[in-house]
Amino acid sequence: MERSLQRIEAAAQLNAVVRLRPDEALAEARALDSDLARAGHVPGPLGGLPLLVKEIEDVAGLPTTRGSLLRSAAPPARRDGLVPRRLRAAGAIVVGKTNTPEFAFEGYTANRLFGATLNPWAPDWSPGGSSGGSGAALAAGLAPLATATDGGGSIRIPAAACGLAGLKPTNGVIGRDPVPSWIDLSTDGPLASTIADLRLLLALEAGPVAGDPTAQVGWRLGPGALPRRLIAAERLVAGPPLDPGSAALFRAALDRLGGDLGLPIETAEPDAILRAGDADADWFTIAAAESLGELGRPTVEAALAEERLEPGFGRWMELALAIPIDAYLAARRRRLGYTRDLDSLLGADAILVTPTLTVPGWSPWGVVPGREAEGPGLPLDVLNTGPQNLAGHPALSVPAGRHANGVPFGLQLTGPRYREDLVLGLGAAWEAIRPWALTADGFAPFAI
Repeated sequence: MERSLQRIEAAAQLNAVVRLRPDEALAEARALDSDLARAGHVPGPLGGLPLLVKEIEDVAGLPTTRGSLLRSAAPPARRDGLVPRRLRAAGAIVVGKTNTPEFAFEGYTANRLFGATLNPWAPDWSPGGSSGGSGAALAAGLAPLATATDGGGSIRIPAAACGLAGLKPTNGVIGRDPVPSWIDLSTDGPLASTIADLRLLLALEAGPVAGDPTAQVGWRLGPGALPRRLIAAERLVAGPPLDPGSAALFRAALDRLGGDLGLPIETAEPDAILRAGDADADWFTIAAAESLGELGRPTVEAALAEERLEPGFGRWMELALAIPIDAYLAARRRRLGYTRDLDSLLGADAILVTPTLTVPGWSPWGVVPGREAEGPGLPLDVLNTGPQNLAGHPALSVPAGRHANGVPFGLQLTGPRYREDLVLGLGAAWEAIRPWALTADGFAPFAI
């Protein structure tokens, strides 16, 4: 615990950790030291490991601001959120909380309450979002554990940008409590340095919870398995061509998958993958409308008038105010079509392989190079991550090289529903043939 606190202080310039509980964490660590000194005491599988918690999740005794000025005076939470509670039960000790974009809406981690988080690999660039504070903290070795959530790529985007492994599990594998902002899109999931850590964390986080009608009872993570075939696509939704660097890294990854693992690879175009509609547009319609509904129209209108929202989030809330109810309901209905599309494409044993991101990165405040006129706020065509949240399928991002700007490149593996064994099995095989650094250059892994 002392090592984690020292590293967090030394890396303050990253702005990955925005809140600490040093006295409480050290007291809990000392109590565990005393317990371990007694013969026969067996700690949990995470016994004594420092844990950082994303600022949208509750930790008893700490406020949950969700990165917004609107919640800057939030009272301390009375209890832990579901995943922090489960990881604490396994022995982890919460050391603090990590930064997130306002209400976790964006793929970059910046807000007007705490500022912007920097990428440890390339400080002029974003670590992604919305779990970017957790991604930056893990990539810098500030703690061995950090929580993450994913409603449109919020685990996989920082996994890609920070050189980590990150899994959005099948919707329902990890119960939701409380109800997330994006009711059917969001799930908790593991973000880590290795596939083995992902497997351990997923096993600890998984399980139903009272009040979540989507939660799966009896789901178990099986041993790793390899798919029978791979389907490669540069994009899930039609858009501009990949930038040349991303395209080259993607081709190199496919060559390794096909050559070293001997897996047959087919190719597919976006219109053959998702036929039900424009998945990116439908994702935005649902996410924006549900964020607006959760905050309340009067609250959003007042915050916009007073310029209290982070500019990117404010831009999306202005659009949300104009979404009619029939458009929202139509997008929700098309979710079932996207699920059917991916079910049909993947069957029981195929993996869809794509880049996680389609560009080499963006600024810490969410400006894409060459698209500065659009201002802060990421265009959806820089991501390949929203359709899996609509359809519910598991998707894993693993490191697959680095861009010329120093930002890591992520390879995304999307599998059949409830086949986390398949995506993690392929992820482990990839890790074996293409091992990656555990932390960014200049930072030390958090060895136990």
